Amino acid sequence: MNISGPAAGRRRGAALIAAVVTCSTVLTGPDLAVAGGTPTPSVPAPALDWRPCVDDGRFDCATAEVPLDHRNPRGRTIELAVVKHKATGPGRRIGTLFHNPGGPGGPGTVQMPQNYERFPREVRERFDVVSWDPRGVGNSTAVNCFASPEEAEAWNAGRPVGLPVGEQQRTAWITAYKDLARRCQQRDPELLRHVSTADTARDLDQLRRAVGDPQLTYLGISYGTILGATYANLFPDKVRAMVLDSDIDPQAWTNHASDEEPRLTTFLRMGADLGAAGILEQFLVLCGSTTTARCAFSADSPQATKKKWDELMQRLRERPVGEWTYGRTVADVVSGLDIVHPGWTELAGRLQDLWQGRVPRPPSSLPAPPVPVPYTGEEQGAAVLCSDSPNPRDPGVYQALEEAAAVRAGDAGRFWTWAAEPCATWPAVAADRYRGPWNKPTAHPLLVVGTTYDPATPYRGAQAMAKELADARLLTHDGYGHTALLNPSGCVNEHASRYLIDGTLPPVGTVCRPDTPPFAAPKPSGGVATGGGATADSGHGSAVRGDEHVGWSSWEKAGEGVRASSLVTVRDPWRRAG
Repeated sequence: MNISGPAAGRRRGAALIAAVVTCSTVLTGPDLAVAGGTPTPSVPAPALDWRPCVDDGRFDCATAEVPLDHRNPRGRTIELAVVKHKATGPGRRIGTLFHNPGGPGGPGTVQMPQNYERFPREVRERFDVVSWDPRGVGNSTAVNCFASPEEAEAWNAGRPVGLPVGEQQRTAWITAYKDLARRCQQRDPELLRHVSTADTARDLDQLRRAVGDPQLTYLGISYGTILGATYANLFPDKVRAMVLDSDIDPQAWTNHASDEEPRLTTFLRMGADLGAAGILEQFLVLCGSTTTARCAFSADSPQATKKKWDELMQRLRERPVGEWTYGRTVADVVSGLDIVHPGWTELAGRLQDLWQGRVPRPPSSLPAPPVPVPYTGEEQGAAVLCSDSPNPRDPGVYQALEEAAAVRAGDAGRFWTWAAEPCATWPAVAADRYRGPWNKPTAHPLLVVGTTYDPATPYRGAQAMAKELADARLLTHDGYGHTALLNPSGCVNEHASRYLIDGTLPPVGTVCRPDTPPFAAPKPSGGVATGGGATADSGHGSAVRGDEHVGWSSWEKAGEGVRASSLVTVRDPWRRAG
C-alpha cells in the first residue's frame, strides 16, 4: 500500500471528509499519542544503543538482544539488527512506525533505508520509521548453512533455476534440497526451531517496548501480514494501528491448524498459482491490446499475443536462450508481474528479447543500503516457511501436484508448486507456532488492503484476513501487481495515511484504483507524476488522487535471483509469497 504526501490531504473534498466521518472508526484516547510509559514486565526490554549507521549517517542503527526461546528468557540469546530514521517534524512526533518488508526473509535494515524517501512526508514527519532483520535473517543472528561464500556458490550452481523440467532436473532439484537440509541441520539445529512467525512477533513486541511505545503502529506487506496478524492475536491490547497489505489467508498458512499431512503446499492453498495465472492473462491481453511501442511483446491482438507466449514457452523447453531456460523464464515472469511500473514494460522487453533469440539485458543497478549488505541465502526464508507452515513431506508427490496445478493455472502452477518443495525435506518444525485463533478483539481496528490482480497473494487472501480478524476494515485496490505499496494508488495512499496518523478507517466497501493503467503513455518529465483517475469508490461519489508515488520493495525472489524490482541482489531459486 502506498501512502500519499500532504498535498493529497489538502485536496480532499468535503464529500469524502463527510463520508469518512460518518462511516469510519477513529482512534481516541491517550494511546493515539503514544506518550508515557508501559507497565514494567518481568523481563526487561532490550536496550537500543542507537548510533549513526556505518554507510549513511541519516539513519541510526542498533542491535537488540532477545531470547532465542521466549519461553526460556534466561537461556541463549540472539541479536536483532535494527535501523531507524527519526521523525522529521519537530514537535509533531506521534511515535514509531514499525515496518516489515515481507519475505519471509526480508532484511529490513537494507530495504527500509533504500525506500525511506518514498515514505509519505506526513508519516516521516510524525513517526520514527523503524525496521529490522527478523531472527534468522540478514544482519541479525542468521541461518547460514554454508561454511564459505564459495561453498554456497557451488551449491547454487548444482540445481535447476526457477523450477525443474523433466526427470533429470527433478532428481537434481530434490537432491540439492536434501543436501541443503542436511547442511542446515548440522550448522545450528537449535536456531532452526526458533525462527517462527510467533518468535518474530514476540521480538516485535520487545522492540516496541524498547522504543517506549505503549502500543504498536505497524505496516506489513505480504508475509508481513501474517506476522502482523500473529502479533495482533498474541498481543491484542497492544495494537494502536496496523496496516496489512497483500494478505496471506491465516487458514491457508496454518493448513487450518490441522495435524494431518497437508495435501497441498502453502502456496497452492493460498491460491498463488491462480493469482499468477490470472494476472499473466491480464498482462498478455493488455499487452496485445496496445502497440509494440508500449509493450514490446505485443503481437497486435490479445489472442495473437497469448499464442506468441505459448510458442515461446514451448521453444524454451526445447532450446534455451543462453542460460534462460523455461524454468528460469517462468520464474522471472511470475516475479516480473509484481510491479506494473516499470516492471511490466521491462518484462515485455525481456520476453521480446527471448522471442528474437537474444539474452535479455541485466537489470539496472540498485542503490546501496546504509548498512553492510548481509548474506541472504535462500535457507533464511526457507527456515521460516518450512518450520512454520505445513507442506507435504514426500518429495515424490510434487510432480503430481505440479501437473494438477498446471491444469488449473498453466505455467504459473508449475512454478508455485516447486516453490515449496524445499520444505519436503526441511529438518525442523518450529517449537513455537501460532495456529490461531485469529479473532481476538484488539484495542483498535486493523486496516487490510488487497489488490484484485495480485500474482503472489491473491485478493481472496485479503478477504479472508479481514474476515478472520476480530475487527478489520477491507480496502480494495482494484488494480494489478503484488502489494499496493509497489503499485501506486493515490486513493489507497490517502486512506492508509489518514488511518496510520489518526486512526480514521475508510468507509465500508471502499474501492481504490491505480494512478496509472498498465502500458500507459509515458508521463511528461520534469514534474511530479500525479497519475490519473485513482478513485475512492465507496458509494459516496468521492474521489482522491495522490501527488506522490511510493514504492517499497517486498522480499520477492525468482529465477537466478537478480530482480530489477528488488532492492537487494540475491541468489534464490524459489520465490517467496511476501
